[in-house]
Amino acid sequence: MPIRVYLVQHAEAKPKEEDPERHLTERGVEEAHKLAGYVERTLQIKVNRIIHSTKTRARQTAEILAEHVKPEKGIQEEKDLEPLADPSIWAKKLNELEEDVIIVGHLPHLSKLVSTLICGNPEIEIVKFRYSNMVCLERDDEGKWRILWILRPDIIP
Repeated sequence: MPIRVYLVQHAEAKPKEEDPERHLTERGVEEAHKLAGYVERTLQIKVNRIIHSTKTRARQTAEILAEHVKPEKGIQEEKDLEPLADPSIWAKKLNELEEDVIIVGHLPHLSKLVSTLICGNPEIEIVKFRYSNMVCLERDDEGKWRILWILRPDIIP
């Protein structure tokens, strides 16, 4: 049975100089709700968990997604999803995953993770992420990953 992983770049956050914790901006909150509402209403995604990095902006984005998607097992914070984390750590975890999940993280990590899963080379940029961007990956029964679709808040009606 195929496994789906939805990778989300956190929503827009305040600059570090303004807010050292980097909470979401008003625009970031709006775009995260727009994405999450569309995912809930139109795509009707079902996931067991929403996983996010240790950063405030990722946690806040995950909480907004959880309000709409209502994951069975809730949200959980995980390490090695930070911007400069080694993508091979999560590539290995996702290759062993047996449930559909949403992962909220950062650049360049998410971009490198997609590239690692799809072509085995983290340096080839396959997907151009932006804030509140969602990429749906599917792992088939043979363990091969494919990009099914990409959703950006600026194209949501």
